[in-house]
Amino acid sequence: MKLKFMEEPKLDAQEYACPHCAEQERIGVHNRAEQMLECHACKKTFAVSKGTPFAAAQYPLWVISVVLSLLAHGCPVPAIVAALYIDERTVSDWRNKAGQHGQRVHDEIVGGGKVELGQVQLDELCINTQLGKVWMATGMSVFSRLFLGGAVSQQRDKTLVQRVVQQVHAAAGGLRQAVLFAVDGFAAYPNAIRKVFFTPERSGAAGRPPHRLWPDLHIVQVVKSRAGRKLVDVTRKAVHGSLLRAEELIALSQTTLGVINTAFIERLNATFRANLPSLTRRTRRPARTIERLHAEMFWCGTVYNFCSVHFSLLATPAMAADLTDHVWSVRELLSRYGPRKQLQVGV
Repeated sequence: MKLKFMEEPKLDAQEYACPHCAEQERIGVHNRAEQMLECHACKKTFAVSKGTPFAAAQYPLWVISVVLSLLAHGCPVPAIVAALYIDERTVSDWRNKAGQHGQRVHDEIVGGGKVELGQVQLDELCINTQLGKVWMATGMSVFSRLFLGGAVSQQRDKTLVQRVVQQVHAAAGGLRQAVLFAVDGFAAYPNAIRKVFFTPERSGAAGRPPHRLWPDLHIVQVVKSRAGRKLVDVTRKAVHGSLLRAEELIALSQTTLGVINTAFIERLNATFRANLPSLTRRTRRPARTIERLHAEMFWCGTVYNFCSVHFSLLATPAMAADLTDHVWSVRELLSRYGPRKQLQVGV
């Protein structure tokens, strides 16, 4: 008996375009068993996996899709090795390739400048690795729950924060819009936001044009005071813009009324901790390199954006942000940039 995830889709040459000459009509099947097609225009053959992380794989495509789905939902690598008898180095290689592919999809679609930001929340995680503590900063749009980007660094400093803020700016396309940033008490946030969210006013005069901050830009902070591990006080304040306007944007971006908070980004970071074993506070599988954490973050974040239906939205974050019109499967996500016609067209 074959389960659904083990089924290979029927090979239909009409669904593909030649990656060599862009021919879309004169495509035929060259080898059905090896999933090879032939272009009758340029006389070249190509695999349906060309241009994807599946290219030149020695395993069935459904196996790779299952493994990467498990990795994106919290399954440790040793469990996959023990259950599926796949070499650990192979699984790690698939994870790294998937992370690079996920960042490419993220940069193209989420970073394509079509996101209406509304309320944006930023936060960072402290992670234990084999080399010591590192920091992962992330950002999200509250209304759509869309993961806007992230960065990993050994230092919790303004450089780390600014890398995330620049990804948020790219998601907006640099077009001025109403945006509220809700952050914690880390002083680097307001300065990094002001350095990125501006419009140069060019007058033709020599020298650098003056920078004008976006007129409807607002920044609020949630400062928590603790005595040991006990929370004793929470202070909410506006550090830029209007507090009244900030409250209006909160009411527009949250499905329920609320106060100034960073609860949504903290919930997203909790999802990352649950889905990435190397982020668990007490783990026997800590990451060895920042590059691995970076790949895991973007793979998990891209699957979260495009493949995971959010309970409160009844849609994926990418659907809620009008970046796509359907729930993607992991296989569809991994097949992007391949020779299939419908996946060559931008969302």
